[in-house]
Amino acid sequence: MARTPSKMIELGKSAPDFKLLDTTDNKFKNSNDLFKNKGVLIMFICNHCPFVIHVLDEIIKISNEYKNDICFIAISSNDVKNYPEDSPELMKKLAEDKGFKFPYLYDESQKIAKLYDAACTPDFFLYNSKKKLIYRGQLDDSRPGNNITVTGKDLRNALDCLIHGVKNIEIQKPSIGCNIKWK
Repeated sequence: MARTPSKMIELGKSAPDFKLLDTTDNKFKNSNDLFKNKGVLIMFICNHCPFVIHVLDEIIKISNEYKNDICFIAISSNDVKNYPEDSPELMKKLAEDKGFKFPYLYDESQKIAKLYDAACTPDFFLYNSKKKLIYRGQLDDSRPGNNITVTGKDLRNALDCLIHGVKNIEIQKPSIGCNIKWK
């Protein structure tokens, strides 16, 4: 299993706009309509990645706990020709099976992953209400096989700091996961 780190782009960058197909309802969603609340968490994930599978239940749990303050958006940018398990049809099935209460968008052209400078799955980007990046990095220190419990500690701290208007002074560590499957 490949271990690709996130790129840890510069904080303060503006969130790129997008319009992508939401596989959960088969409608196109515009970022300007989705960016609301105190902040937005963009999560680059996919169906087949063992790193995503390892943390997916915690991602869903966090999204349910913070849904009143944070808008959660999942995006899959993988090449579905070579990774058919990440197809829009199977994305929809996963979202239904797991009870996603957030959009699961399909970035067929991979343009949005490139604009966000996403590198791996999972890759997390937290933006404030002004669409400025305030956190990028890992969910927590847990990885498949390292015997560290999945808690979402790092991401939860970033979300709490944003919600309470407190500066996040914790070291932001890169996420580690499978590389995005580029065409």
